[in-house]
Amino acid sequence: MSPRTRPCTDIAFPFRADRRGRTAHARHDEHVRDLIEQVLFTSPGERVMRPDFGCGLLDLVFAPSSPELTSTLELSVQASLQRWLGELVEIEALDVVPEDDTVRVHLSYAVRSTGTRRDDVFEGRAAT
Repeated sequence: MSPRTRPCTDIAFPFRADRRGRTAHARHDEHVRDLIEQVLFTSPGERVMRPDFGCGLLDLVFAPSSPELTSTLELSVQASLQRWLGELVEIEALDVVPEDDTVRVHLSYAVRSTGTRRDDVFEGRAAT
């Protein structure tokens, strides 16, 4: 079966039940978006069996904003996405915008299996 005709078998994130009380599923492109969100907002050390998973983006939310910090964040995000999702996505453009207790990631990417190009904004807030 080609990726375009395969049945919907990807589990939705965050995990939830659908209207029938079964595990909710997502289309493949939406599932890939969910995976990106998980990489962005998981701090290394947070997952027991994968202690190096994530990019620690929220760990730097309260750091003083500077061009150097923004460049560091962008490099960190790019490297993490390439490491964990490189076979699923091709990053075309990335912009990290830290503001007070929020960080916004503007991401343009292509889903490799479908060729779909997406522009998504991911927003995370630090726990207070």
